[in-house]
Amino acid sequence: MYTIILLTISNVFMTFAWYGHLKFKDIPLWKVVLVSWGIAFFEYCFMVPANRLGYGQFSAAQLKTIQEIITLIVFCVFSIFYLKEELRWNYIVGFTFIILAAFFIFKKW
Repeated sequence: MYTIILLTISNVFMTFAWYGHLKFKDIPLWKVVLVSWGIAFFEYCFMVPANRLGYGQFSAAQLKTIQEIITLIVFCVFSIFYLKEELRWNYIVGFTFIILAAFFIFKKW
């Protein structure tokens, strides 16, 4: 469970580092890059321990899959509430296929 929590916190930082600046087009790019790097530092402070704690309980492929699904969930919430974008039906269909891919990665064959 610690892995999931740490990955979620990491993804919140990552999403703000990568996309938070989109609302501030008037700020010079070099400043945005520096701020994003600062935010990304905190992303790594949670991502690295999450992967270290989770590896063994999960395979590397499973850890990456968990991270991607968390990323999509965090990004959906971020884009709706922060960027004020709508969640379209085709996005949901695409995300559903990614979750279906996770089924195949976690299935013991």
